[in-house]
Amino acid sequence: MANTHTIHAFDYLDDPTKYEPAAVSVIFGDEPFLKQLVIRQIQNEVLGGRADELPYTKMEGETVLWRDVLDELSTFSLFGSGQRLVAVTDADRFVSRYRSALEEYLEHPRPTGVLLLQVDTWPSNTRLYKSIDRRGLQIACQPPQRTTGRRKVLDENRLLEWLIWWAKRTHRITLIRQAAELMYELIGPALGILDQELSKLALFVEEGEKVTSDMVRDVVGGWRTKTAWELIDAAVEGNAGEALRQLDALLHAGENALAVFGPFSWSLRRYATATRIVQSAERQQQRISLPTVLEEAGFRRWPRNAIDDAQRHLRQIGRERADQLYRRLLQADLALKGTHSHPLRARLVLETLIVQLSNASAKERPNHT
Repeated sequence: MANTHTIHAFDYLDDPTKYEPAAVSVIFGDEPFLKQLVIRQIQNEVLGGRADELPYTKMEGETVLWRDVLDELSTFSLFGSGQRLVAVTDADRFVSRYRSALEEYLEHPRPTGVLLLQVDTWPSNTRLYKSIDRRGLQIACQPPQRTTGRRKVLDENRLLEWLIWWAKRTHRITLIRQAAELMYELIGPALGILDQELSKLALFVEEGEKVTSDMVRDVVGGWRTKTAWELIDAAVEGNAGEALRQLDALLHAGENALAVFGPFSWSLRRYATATRIVQSAERQQQRISLPTVLEEAGFRRWPRNAIDDAQRHLRQIGRERADQLYRRLLQADLALKGTHSHPLRARLVLETLIVQLSNASAKERPNHT
């Protein structure tokens, strides 16, 4: 059995038997689909493969007290492996509140229970992180990353390899590399949506049959996905009229504003990331080519001319607007989930973003070099 430490969800799901659930286990990151898979697997490991039959204790991190968690961990379970699984959900504030208690508990954990903390953020420079890295199990549930220089960027190659593996293992279909690339191009790194689309593809092929790019284009794309990407292209090209027309078509067809915002936001964040990379290089008095910057930001060289198109779009957006994209996207996300969740208000949020993108002044455009 491998020593428990900090691993990525892909590694854990590939062979969970290598990683025993520890007295304190942590699931961290912002990818809900991976969290769901990992939690399910840990349930099975602790409960002896009987997650469907046996209950486990779930507590809300915003309100639960440490003494209540400790009581649950100290109670012997009559089922499964004999250990009790105690999961604290949304545990970021719980960890902040009881950090010292958790550090002490790690020194002398209860043999009767497994504590599973589910957090979004998990800084690696804390004593608690380092202690669980030595004694427990920490699983990163986020799209895989690779290091380029001093920066971390999305590891697209590993994501695609996992998508192909997941299609075969779970959906019993063979996804060729080009088809996986097209799925990624259409959907982005949203693993839950990718899994849903694999389920749809599985209905169109015999078990073991290869899924081609044409199948992906027909089944996954559909007119709504095609229209959403046409909307994004028109917006970053500066063509507000066409982008608004595409938005109108999607909303009239019943598409949810958040579903439109998802790929829109993902695409625009890459331009914002590229701008930050340029600014960082300039502060260090380094010269870096724009194609290299765009690849580091998540743009790919496939299909042909993709990098050239991205350069043109980034110049159209302009440095000043690209530098504001993170803030504007955050504001839009909060509005769509709060004050502007009503369809008419949500439409206004998206229309505002499109107009802001399409109104770049000529003096801004040539600043990305």
